[in-house]
Amino acid sequence: MPIPRHRTATGRPLAVRYAALLLLSGLFCGAALPTITFAQSAPAERSAQTSHAAHIAEASQRFRIPERWIRAVMQVESAGRTRAVSSAGAMGLMQIMPETWAELSARHRLGRDPFDPRANIFGGTAYLREMYDRFGSPGFLAAYNAGPERYQQHLDRGRALPRETRAYMARLLPMLGLALPESTATVAPPPPDWREAPLFIDRSQRKSAADRAQAESGSADGQVTSRVRPNDTNNAQHEPVFVDQSRGENSP
Repeated sequence: MPIPRHRTATGRPLAVRYAALLLLSGLFCGAALPTITFAQSAPAERSAQTSHAAHIAEASQRFRIPERWIRAVMQVESAGRTRAVSSAGAMGLMQIMPETWAELSARHRLGRDPFDPRANIFGGTAYLREMYDRFGSPGFLAAYNAGPERYQQHLDRGRALPRETRAYMARLLPMLGLALPESTATVAPPPPDWREAPLFIDRSQRKSAADRAQAESGSADGQVTSRVRPNDTNNAQHEPVFVDQSRGENSP
């Protein structure tokens, strides 16, 4: 008895249809996965930002650096990426070099993990504080980026700062609410003692500066400045040194 051929003919189209349905369902499922994954990652990012905010506030209070400064440096250095590593080897949110991290970690007991958000933020903020105390503003940013030895060479010998450092300062200073100097060569570190402070007055401006000082000494306009004069037993003329006692809200 011959086997009917119509069963085979009808069976193949059914198999093809089932295969097509399975393929289409797989495509739809695959297309939905990225949306689900993205929706789940958003709360995680918000949670990370919240935890960083707590660390930033704690570091700001401990090292007396404005939170605004810490956030700005972190944004420029790593764009908020916890595991960021630069081509030079700088690590973490605040992009700390390995040798610097070892010193900071030992000094402030930060632990062994340079990528730990709290430890890295504390280390970077402590380093900002050290550079600020040593070089003042805005030189502390150049020292943070190029290193204190490199910036000291700039101050001592007039060696030009790297282009990267100049761009770094130009970007960060407005974010910190600080003014960009006309020339980084005019930036000098604060002296350890006021008696060692040089008088940054051009010869062409000495007369006008003295006139202004004399006018200010005779007025009671309430300006918050104090004049410190060295002992003058020979009635010699000395330039007064003005020490600004006011602190802006953007200063640590």
